[in-house]
Amino acid sequence: MDKKDEMLVVDIGNILQAMRKNVIFILCWGILGLIISLITVFFFVEPKYNSSIDILVNQKENNAQVQYAAQQADLQVINTYKDVLTKPIILTSVLKEVKRTDNYQGNLSTLEKSVKVLNQTNSQVITVSVTDKNAYVAVDVANTIGKVFAKKVKKMMQVDNVTIVSNAKVNTTPVSPNKKLSALIGVVVGLLLGILFAIVKELTDKTVKDSGFLTDELGLTNIGSVYHLDINEDDYGAVKVIDRNKISKNNSAKEKISTPRRRRV
Repeated sequence: MDKKDEMLVVDIGNILQAMRKNVIFILCWGILGLIISLITVFFFVEPKYNSSIDILVNQKENNAQVQYAAQQADLQVINTYKDVLTKPIILTSVLKEVKRTDNYQGNLSTLEKSVKVLNQTNSQVITVSVTDKNAYVAVDVANTIGKVFAKKVKKMMQVDNVTIVSNAKVNTTPVSPNKKLSALIGVVVGLLLGILFAIVKELTDKTVKDSGFLTDELGLTNIGSVYHLDINEDDYGAVKVIDRNKISKNNSAKEKISTPRRRRV
C-alpha cells in the first residue's frame, strides 16, 4: 500500500471514529432537523388543494369508417385543444367568472400557473387539473374552464365534439406540502449537518491525547513523561510547615507530611 492509500485509510478511520464519538451529538441534530421541518410544514407552509375535470374529444358518426377517421382527426387536434385550454381566450372568461362567484384574488398569470392539462397517449380524454389554496375554489375554476372551453371551441373550431366526462369534485386532502417527505428530508439534513460538524470538530482539534500520536504519526522519540501534581488545600506544597512552638513543647511528636498525588498526563 502506497502513501496515498495509507493517508486515505487514516482519513476514513478518523471520520468513522469521529462519528462514533459523537453519536449522541449527531442524533440530536437529526431530531432538531425533524422538529424544524415539522414546524415549517404545519405553521409556515400554506396547504394547496387539487381538483380535476375530464373532457372527451369525440365526434359521433354512424359509419364505421367515417367514425375511425374522425377519431384519428380528434387525436391529432387534441394537442391544439391542450394549448387553447391554457390561453387567455379561455382563461380570461374563466377569471371573470370565478372573481364574481368565488371572489378569486389572483390574476390571469396566477390562474394560468395553477392550471395543468394532461393527456394520455392515444387517448381522447383531456384532464384539466387546477391547484389552489382553497379546495372549493379549485373545483369552481376547473368546472368553469370545462364549461367555457366547451362553449368557445364550437365557435373557434366549428366543431361539436367536446363533452364533459366528469366534473371536478371537492378534495379536502392537500396535495402539498408532503408532510412525510418533509419530515424525512428534515431528519436527513439534520443528520448530515451533525456528521459534518462532528468531523470538523474532530479535525480542528489539535490536542495531543496520546503519546502514540507523537511517536507513530510525527516520528518523534519519547524520552519521558511529565506528571501532573494533583494538589488540594490540605496537601498544598511539597513540605508542610510545622508550628515551632508545638515542636518545642513536644519534641517526640511527629507531624505527618502529606505528599501530593500525581497524575500522568
